[in-house]
Amino acid sequence: MPCSELRLMEVCGTHTMAIARAGLKSLLPEGVKLLSGPGCPVCVTPPEVMDAVLELAMRPGVVTATYGDLVRVPGSRRGDSLARRRALGARLLVVYSPMDAVDWAAEHPESEVVFLGAGFETTAPGTAAAILDAAERGVPNFSVFSMLKRVEPALRALIASEGFNVQGFLCPGHVASITGAESFRFLPEEYGLPAVVAGFEPGDILSALRRLIELARSGAAALENRYERAVSPHGNALALAAMERVFEPRRDIWRGLGEIEASGLGIRPQFAAHDAERRLGVEIPPAAGSGGCRCGDVITGRSEPRDCPMFGGACTPEDPLGPCMVSSEGACAAAYKYEGV
Repeated sequence: MPCSELRLMEVCGTHTMAIARAGLKSLLPEGVKLLSGPGCPVCVTPPEVMDAVLELAMRPGVVTATYGDLVRVPGSRRGDSLARRRALGARLLVVYSPMDAVDWAAEHPESEVVFLGAGFETTAPGTAAAILDAAERGVPNFSVFSMLKRVEPALRALIASEGFNVQGFLCPGHVASITGAESFRFLPEEYGLPAVVAGFEPGDILSALRRLIELARSGAAALENRYERAVSPHGNALALAAMERVFEPRRDIWRGLGEIEASGLGIRPQFAAHDAERRLGVEIPPAAGSGGCRCGDVITGRSEPRDCPMFGGACTPEDPLGPCMVSSEGACAAAYKYEGV
């Protein structure tokens, strides 16, 4: 790698897909490389957590409610997904909102409805609201298996990891709309890395990238918000209050980064009746091998999708080896769909 190469990282799966769809990497100046970070919640979920989900889905009386993005994500065994388990008899409910799962549980008291709460701070408030709604309405057969994660601890772990080589971050507008632009202040102040919060239209992303390149090239460690129409300095107070009421930080596992302290969101003990881990005794099995999938390297900037020998051959969207190829926000899926094999 030339010493003059500038390496930047986006930390949002929606950015990853939008950048690929609009072909924005082709517009970057010479010597600037844009990498994908741990910004796809499905992609950062490790296979052993998916194995726990698959075991849960097969339990008698359980209905697994989930966003569509998780249906085809494999566990530690290739091809073993919620879609396969549904074919084997598991009851699967694909929802647009966790509130849909609460309503379904209220209408079907004979079933144990478990919502798979995947996502970052963006989706955490909605999941918290569903738990509060179920508690207030007295829906005892609704619970959440929390796979929710916090972005800041993951970025800190990434920066501290061996071989880290990124000179600036394009920060996720969705997360910042909840946590506030100031939640990324630690990047310039503690690590000397420029950071720019960006929206999702091509013009938003290009404007933010241009400013990020200017900051990085000038050596300016600063935070700028280029998505002011949706992101305030300190975020959404109501959403943050709901998260605080229902969740508490806990140690969690990330694909490509391992276990990170305070990087997950566990359900507080007072809501144990709606916590699937406590209520149903869900346990995470020991970590399994990756089967050759390099998704963990891709989402930590260690490699790009085409560096994986499986890309476009043994691993395609129709037969994915890992989540980066199957998720609608995955870097491999974006590269395959919009940049060609």
